[in-house]
Parts: sequence; structure tokens; C-alpha cells
Amino acid sequence: MDVARAPEVRQRKRRRRLLTVVALLGVVAAASLALARLEPAVPSVDRGTLVLDKVTRGSFTRQVPGLGTLVPEDTRWLPATTNGRVERILLRPGAVVRAESVILVLSNPEVEQQSLNARLALQAAEATLENLRAQLQNDLLTQRSQVASLDADYRQAQMEAEANDILARQKLVSGLVLRQSQLKADTLRTRFEIETKRLAVATESIDARTRIQQAAVDQARAMVDLNRGRLDALQVRPGFEGVLQQVPVEVGQQVAPGQNLARVADPRRLKAELKIAETQAKDVEVGQLAQVDTRAGIVPGRVSRKDPAAASGTVTVDVTLTAELPRGAVPDQAVDGTVELERVENALRVGRSVLGQERGVITLFRVIDAAGTAERTQVRIGRTSVSMMEVVGGLTEGDEIILSDMSAWDRVERVRLR
Repeated sequence: MDVARAPEVRQRKRRRRLLTVVALLGVVAAASLALARLEPAVPSVDRGTLVLDKVTRGSFTRQVPGLGTLVPEDTRWLPATTNGRVERILLRPGAVVRAESVILVLSNPEVEQQSLNARLALQAAEATLENLRAQLQNDLLTQRSQVASLDADYRQAQMEAEANDILARQKLVSGLVLRQSQLKADTLRTRFEIETKRLAVATESIDARTRIQQAAVDQARAMVDLNRGRLDALQVRPGFEGVLQQVPVEVGQQVAPGQNLARVADPRRLKAELKIAETQAKDVEVGQLAQVDTRAGIVPGRVSRKDPAAASGTVTVDVTLTAELPRGAVPDQAVDGTVELERVENALRVGRSVLGQERGVITLFRVIDAAGTAERTQVRIGRTSVSMMEVVGGLTEGDEIILSDMSAWDRVERVRLR
């Protein structure tokens, strides 16, 4: 049969159950608080997949990189100097040409006719000049003959006057005859003096009168040279030794003055044309040292020109090579280049990170213990080069940092290298 429990027993059981529930709730709360205070597990990264470097102090050469091509220093487009029709193309791209090599031949009947007319005009002008010189020489001889005749007449009249003067003193001739002979002598003397002056003037005027016709001859000769040049230009020649690169016309094509007919370059003299990022090209100056990697060797050079304007985010920089190119280097070959901006002495330096921006602040992972734990650190960067950067703040000499891209771990503060 059932025995009724006493009220005290029921109260004790109820109190034990209540204490048990409170204790369990306390344990759950304590465990939750402990778990909330625990830090997340540090992710592990394979050290072999990362690039690490130590911060050191010393000097480094500040450089900027650029991609480009080898281009000839001496490249010429050969333009048409007159209208014409392409009759023949004698050489094709790739041919080695000399200064007098004929690349292609044009035809223009009008130019040929003008050249013939100019030669005939020159011959006519030269004949007119020779005729004028002969005529002037004949006139000069006539004038000299007249002066000589007057000189003889004057001398004879003077002798007659002197003889009449003697006879008049002896009363053998009248005074009238004496005065007539003296007047005749004076008249002939005056005419002689006048003709002598005319002879001098005629002699001096020969050059002036022939210079006018000589100018006409010179003008006709200049026209002959001009038309000869236009006629010779119908045979297109490079004017220097090189390699024919382009012939952008075809046989039978009509060309206009100024139209490009061929391009010739000297392959022995090449320069590097580099494209440097606009943000890195601001310190590039003419005369700075540079190096060009042709894949077959590194060739030294100097900056010879910097484009004053940027295009598509890059600035074109020309590098004149100061040493011979490796065998096999050809125009339009792709090359890599670096321009040396300056040498930084006694700088806190480290290898350049993939995120390294000049004079900025970046986040890197720094190894903080021997176990390989790396902690996120803010680093202030100064000047940068192709493979090195200057540390201004955030790191000290001897620190080891991760240079690889760690964007996959942006949400963690630490990683462990295994």
C-alpha cells in the first residue's frame, strides 16, 4: 500500500531539482562566455608558396621598368615629289639597298616635257648672252677705233696750228689762218676727250649690260636643275644604305606629291623605344643611364628623348644604345628596359612587394616568432625601384616579411607558416 510522503521530503526534492537546473544554467553560461573569449584558430600557409625577405640597410639603385621595341634610329619615308604613275617596282621589302639603288620608277610626261623645255630655254638664254657679248665687244672696238682716229686728227691739227704759229710770226700766213688752225685743234681735242670718256663708260657698262642677260641664263639654269631633279625623282632612290621595309604602292597606281612610296631604315643603328607607366616616368630625364634586355643579352644605353605627353597611361622614352647589340637583334623586336633614376644610399630596404606603391602605406605580414607566426603590420613605403623599396616606417632592420600577395587572408590578423 502507498505511504504518504511527508511535506518536508517533497520540499527537499524540489529544492535539489531547482539547484541542479541553476547549476546547469551556470555551467552553460560559463562555457558560452569562455568560448566567446577564445580567439579563432590561426590559419596555416605553406612557406614554400610564399616569397619572404628580410629588411636590411644599405644602398640600392632606383629604377623604373618599361616594355618596348627596337626601332631604327635612321628611318626615312621616301615621298613622291610630283604627280606620277607607278611604272615598275624593282625592289621589295627586305632588300638591302645602297644610296643609288632604284626602288621603283614613276612616269609623268608633263615633267619630262617641262624638263625638255627648260633645257631649250637655257640654250636660248646662253646663245643670247653670247650674242650680246659679241655685239658689245664689236661696239667697243668701233669706239676704240673712233677714239684712235680722233687722236690722230687732233695731233695733226695741233701740228698744223704750231706750224701756222711759226709762219704767222714770220708774216708768211695771216692771223686768220692761224686762228682757224688753232680752233680746229681745240675742237678735235674736245671731241677726243669726249670720245675717250665714252670709251671708258662703254668699257665699264659691258659688265652691267651682260649681268642682266647672265641673270636670265642663271634663272634658266635653275629651272633646268629643278626640272632635272623632278625628272630624277621619278626614279625613287633612298639616298643612304639600309634595308627596305615598306613599299605601300602597287604598279599602275597614281601617286600625288607628298605620298609615301617606300620606307628605308638602317638596321645597324637601333634604339629602344620604351613605354613607361605615367606615374613612374615623372622622374625620367634625358641623359640617365638605362639597360635594355634583348633576351639574348643586356645592352647599356642612355635616355635620349622623353615624350612630353602621355598616351594610354604611358610615356614613350627613347634609349640610345651605347654598345653593340647581340647577334640576331632586328627592328621591331620586343625588349624590356630599365631606366636608372638615382642611387639611394644608407636606406632601410626590402624586396618590393606586389602591392608596393611609391610613397604610400601598405599592409604586410611580418614574422614575429621562431614558430613562423606572421602578423599583419602597416608599413610606410618611400622610394621604390624595380625589385626593391625603401622602408620609411613600420619595420626595423632584420624584420622578415611576406612579399607575396596575401589578399586571400585579408580577414585574419595572423597566419602560421608551416
